[in-house]
Amino acid sequence: MARLIRPLRRILSSPCPKSIILYQHQNPTAISNRTSQFTRNYISEMRKSAFEGNILRLLRNEIQYELERSPPKQPVTKFNSFTVDDRPGEQWIRMQRKFRDKEDIRIEATMFDGSIPASKSVGTEDDVELHISLIVNISKGDDGDVLEITCSAWPDSIEIINLFIGRHKRTKRKPFIGPEFKELDDELQDSLYEFLEERGIDDNLAVFLHEYMKNKDKTEFSSWLENVKSFIEKK
Repeated sequence: MARLIRPLRRILSSPCPKSIILYQHQNPTAISNRTSQFTRNYISEMRKSAFEGNILRLLRNEIQYELERSPPKQPVTKFNSFTVDDRPGEQWIRMQRKFRDKEDIRIEATMFDGSIPASKSVGTEDDVELHISLIVNISKGDDGDVLEITCSAWPDSIEIINLFIGRHKRTKRKPFIGPEFKELDDELQDSLYEFLEERGIDDNLAVFLHEYMKNKDKTEFSSWLENVKSFIEKK
């Protein structure tokens, strides 16, 4: 042991090489700058680590809160005669069905995309009525013609906005989309609502869509939180 300690003492007690002393004497600013840069980098990394750690903590708390408060349900895949495609990660869903073996009906519905103040006559505890946009496409055979109907789905009703005949294949020509639906004759309006109701596009569908989108909103929000957390955790 003594043999190991004596050489170590000689190293520690030996004078600093003249070249190092000379460099320190001639370049005090360079040494100071390097020390300051190292300190700044260290502090910056510490702050970044603390900042990201705080974000991750908040994200985990939010995920836990959402799971405990009201966990999303498994989305249904059928509603009456419609099949439902949830489109995970997207802000819309697709519904499809056949009608009388001749018609192909496709509905594309957004998640909640608007609201209006709730009417007192509605009898709801919410302050607003949420809005869902949907486009109904009805085609017959392969002739290329499509009846496209733009609708609003309110919490308990379907409202037609307009309708026109389009084509399966988009063309450069912009089709005439007709007048506002409310400008049509009242009897014609009623008949068109009956036309949709016969095909399952009615107030029951509006109720279903609102319940479905509430669940989808929870699911997509939870997925968004997980994706953000995973990205920040990446090294």
